[in-house]
Formats: sequence, structure tokens, C-alpha cells
Amino acid sequence: MDSLFDSAAEEAHRGHEPLAVRMRPRGLDEVIGQRHLLGPGTPLRRLVEAEAPMSLFLWGPPGTGKTTLAYVVAGVTKRRFVEVSAVSAGVKEVRAAIEQARRELGMSGRQTVLFVDEVHRFNKAQQDALLPAVENRWVTFIGATTENPFFSVISPLLSRSLLLTLESLSEDDIRMVLERAVADPRGLDGKAKLAPEAAEHLVRLAGGDARRSLTYLEAASLIADGEITVEVVERAVDKAAVRYDRQGDQHYDVISGFIKSMRGSDADAALHYLARMVEAGEDPRFIARRIVIFASEDVGMADPTCLQVAVAAAQAVEFIGLPEGRLNLAQAVIHCALAPKSNAVINAIGAASEDVRRGSIGHVPAHLRDAHYGGAKKLGHGKGYKYPHDFEHGLVRQDYAPEELRDRRYYQPTRHGAEAAFADRWSRIRSFLRGQ
Repeated sequence: MDSLFDSAAEEAHRGHEPLAVRMRPRGLDEVIGQRHLLGPGTPLRRLVEAEAPMSLFLWGPPGTGKTTLAYVVAGVTKRRFVEVSAVSAGVKEVRAAIEQARRELGMSGRQTVLFVDEVHRFNKAQQDALLPAVENRWVTFIGATTENPFFSVISPLLSRSLLLTLESLSEDDIRMVLERAVADPRGLDGKAKLAPEAAEHLVRLAGGDARRSLTYLEAASLIADGEITVEVVERAVDKAAVRYDRQGDQHYDVISGFIKSMRGSDADAALHYLARMVEAGEDPRFIARRIVIFASEDVGMADPTCLQVAVAAAQAVEFIGLPEGRLNLAQAVIHCALAPKSNAVINAIGAASEDVRRGSIGHVPAHLRDAHYGGAKKLGHGKGYKYPHDFEHGLVRQDYAPEELRDRRYYQPTRHGAEAAFADRWSRIRSFLRGQ
């Protein structure tokens, strides 16, 4: 009787679990996405199938399946699953979990999966507490992190573990997640129909995050009357559908308006187009790449810090993803929009490339050629080269460009912003070097 009661209670509890939890895969073959980690012969599949103790770090953006893979490993290999949150647990809790795993291993031979979520939040002492368990294989350790483990995890722990990098789910992956959740008895069990337009809206909103897509789907299903439409999704997640075809004219029109607004120094307009792309589910890495390109193409030496800000924003987006990453993108957009503008960099490399394509190449002057290999000096390589650091101001007059290109001018700076100072310095240096 007790077992029947416990089973009924467990079933009732399962029905109240979030949809994302109920739809968690029960085996490797049910996992959607991450094909590079789960295909035949991959390290993860071999380790699971061999049921050998292991130590793993799963690194990837939110919602890509890190926790799911940990549960699957434990389930497939019939191991105890113990989850520790790096946000709330300390050294005491970690050691207690390890000690319990040792006792279980000694008494019954059953192994334990110790899963540490957000392991990058553990300090050095907490990570050190994991080392004995990993070294002696008392547990199968799996650490999940959204941050680069080479910066956030101690070397001894990382060197004893297999590092697996998870990727954001593709749009097709998210569609498959939604379709399965709508039809599966563990999910909506076909009790609500998902309109195609609503499915596409959910795909955009998910931004490659499966958990987010299921959270939004569940919220929409609770207020739907038989069919989940775009309007139902909007009400459920409080986000208006943005009409934006990422493969069509809207995609190119919006990114064009975005870049031209930054070029025109209109920060408000640029932020509008940024928000439009983010809300439509545009890949934030695509946006970040465009900002990095803009920093050199349209700002350049007029504000050299613009490229630093743009690259930092791109790296931040990789680290934390959306929605928080939009703050980093917005900061970079404002910086780029308000920076003084110069296209001297793109003009310079464009002119140099055009000469090369036309065949205007010439020979590297003999005194600049590599003289390190045997016989080079006999050919006159390096002879007469003057080492600039031996001269006042680090400058010495000698030919650097091929003779045919000695008088060509590529970098022609503007007087905008910081480039005015570079223009003055380049003018003085060029005159000195050319003897003009």
C-alpha cells in the first residue's frame, strides 16, 4: 500500500514540475542538439557506454543542455545523482557530498554523479575540496559553467577533467524541442495546438535556449484556449512579435539602418535598431561582429578605444549571452555612435590591397630581409640595416617600402577626434623618413 501511495504521490509531483524539467531527455538519443558531443565514437558517448568514472566540465551558454547531460549520464549509467549549487554551497557541503559518495561506493559499489552547477562561482578553496574525489575517482564529477573555465577553474581540476563545449541550439533544434513538448505525454500531450507563426515566434524568443523556449511555451499553454497563437504567446511572455525575417529583406534593411545610424552619430536610432534585432531573436554574435567591424571601418584612429569597447562587448556576449548581453551591446553601440568618425583605415588598406592586386609589389629592400638562416648574409640580406632603437626618438632614415612604392600614400588621416594627433605625428615621421 505504501509503495502505491508513494508512486501516486511521485506521479502527482511530476505533473507539477516545470515543463522544461518534465521534458528532460531520459537517454543520450533523446538529447536534441550538441551532435558534435553525442555522435557515435565521441568521448562522452564512449565514457557513458563504458560506465567508467569520469570528470567532465560542460561549458556553454544557458539552456544548451548542461544540466540535462548530467542527468542523462547519471540515468543511463544507473548512478546516484547529487546536485550541488555553487551559488549556495560551501566547502562543508561539498565534502559532505563526497563523503556520502565514498560510503555508498564502499558499501554497495554504486557510483555517484556529483553535479556542480555554475562551478565558476566556486572559489579556490571550494574547488580544491573537489580534487581528492576527482583524483581518486570516488565520484563522477560534472561541472557546468557559462564562463570560460580556463579563467575560472583551477588548473589541477581542469587538467584532470574532460572539457566539453556546448553550442547554442539552432533554430531547427528549438523547433524540434517545441514539437516534442507539444505532443509528448510528459509535456502538453497534444492538448493544445501550436500555430506555425507562434512556433516561429517562440523560436526567435528562445535565442538558442531550450529551457527558455519551454518556459514560454508552458506559460502560453496555460492561457490558451485550444490553440497557442502569436497573440497568446505575446500575452504570456509580455513581448510583442517583431516582424523580422532574418533571411529576407528585413534582415538586411535593419542591419543597414543600424550601421548607418551609428555612422551618422545618431545613438537613439542605432539603439532602436539594436533593440529591434535583439527582440526579434537575431544572433547577438552577428550584431557584435558588425559593431567590431564598424569600430575600425568608420571610427578607426579617430577614437582607438572604440575597437577595444567593441571587442570587449563581443567577448561579454559570448560569456553571458542574452538577455544580459544586450547591455554590453548597447554600451558599445552608444560609444561607436558618439565617437568621432574616420574611414581612413579602410581607405588605407583598400588602396594598399588594390596596388597588390594590380601587381605593384616590388622587392623587399635587401637590408630588411631575413638574415637568420644559413647563407642569408652571403646573399646580402640584412646588410646595412639600422636598428631604430639605437637612434634618438627610435627613428632612423632608411628605405622600408619596395622602391616602386616609395612615394605611395595609403594612410591619409582625417583631423577628426584623436586622429588629428596621429595625423600630425604621421606627417612629421613621413617627412623625416622620406627626407622631404
